[in-house]
Parts: sequence; C-alpha cells; structure tokens
Amino acid sequence: MNLYNRYLLPRLTHLAMRQHVLRRYRQQTLAGAHGVVLELGFGSGLNLSFYDPERVSQLYALEPEQGMLELARTRIEQAPFPVEILQIGAEQIPLPEASVDTVVSTWTLCTIPGVEQALAEVRRVLKPQGVFLFTEHGLSPEARVARWQRRLTPYWRRCAGGCHLDRNTEALLKAAGFTLDKLDTGYLGPLKAMAYMYTGRARPGSSLPS
Repeated sequence: MNLYNRYLLPRLTHLAMRQHVLRRYRQQTLAGAHGVVLELGFGSGLNLSFYDPERVSQLYALEPEQGMLELARTRIEQAPFPVEILQIGAEQIPLPEASVDTVVSTWTLCTIPGVEQALAEVRRVLKPQGVFLFTEHGLSPEARVARWQRRLTPYWRRCAGGCHLDRNTEALLKAAGFTLDKLDTGYLGPLKAMAYMYTGRARPGSSLPS
C-alpha cells in the first residue's frame, strides 16, 4: 500500500463525496433502509446521519481501506445504533446467508475489483424479502459519452481508487439475478463522463442467474 492510497486518497475521496449536491441522493437512497443493514464501501461514514435510527437495528460497515475507517471513527462512535466494521472487500462478505434486511451501496460498485462476485455475495446475504438500495455512477446511454468513459477509465482508475466510469449498474444487477423495483437515471452535472447516475431499489430474483 503506497502513501497516496493510505493517506491522501481517503481524504480526497471524503472531500469529494461530502459535496452538498450529493445529499439528495443519500436521502433518497437511505430512506428505505431498515432492520439489519449492510453498507458496501462505508468509506468515511458520510451515510450515517441519513439512516433512520428508529428503523435500523444494526449496521455492518464494510470497508477494506484503513484510511477511510480512520476518517469514520468519530461518526461511528456517535451512531445511534450498533455499527460493526467489516474490514474486507465485498467479494467475500463474512455474514451468514439470508441474514440482512437491507444492503446499501452509494458510489461503491464502480470501485470493486470483482463486482460480479460482490453482487453474488449481496444476493447471498440478503433475506428473500430483503432490498438492495443503490446510488451509483456509470455508463452513459449516449454513445459519444460512453466512448469517452471507456477511454478515460484505465487512467482514472489509477488515481481514483479503482473507480470505473463505464460500468452499467442496471445490466450488472440484472445479470446477478436481481429484479429492479425502481430505477432512476440521468446526469448529475455537466461532466457527463463522470456523472451519469443510477439510483434505485432491487430485490433478489426468484431464481439464480444462469
């Protein structure tokens, strides 16, 4: 682990993700969280204040990067419900099958190296009636923008913690066997290559993907 990833990148990520324009996405996504919650890519804990403490009984905070967890320490200590840190990648979630009511992912699927395996793990730990709440950025439906996303991603990944600009969240979820109950898409701002948003709610489908 180099000094950039250990010390500088967590702080840059925290500053970028605390922007006021992202608050409405957090509010919209986390409003449906309930029961036992697993948050993928917990980061510096910016989502904590958006959970309803009367609806959440337990939060598992999955975050592999020590630098991010250090920034989250104070927020975790002040949380109104129990928070258990899982310092591991999402490809191997250390929770029993069908043990989670809600899985949350906000701007995280873009960074997971084995995203298909991670989504299989999300499906495994979710209860049959559980929900997957997400806000992600990814592949634009505009061909010109998508071409730029694919060109930029190899370089962007190196300085942005493995972030992919060209992942299609909708396609990934469907391929992993999820049923989309709700999906809103659109650009967040003028930087189209970095700001095509996918926000919604999914649930485990009735059959495993082939």
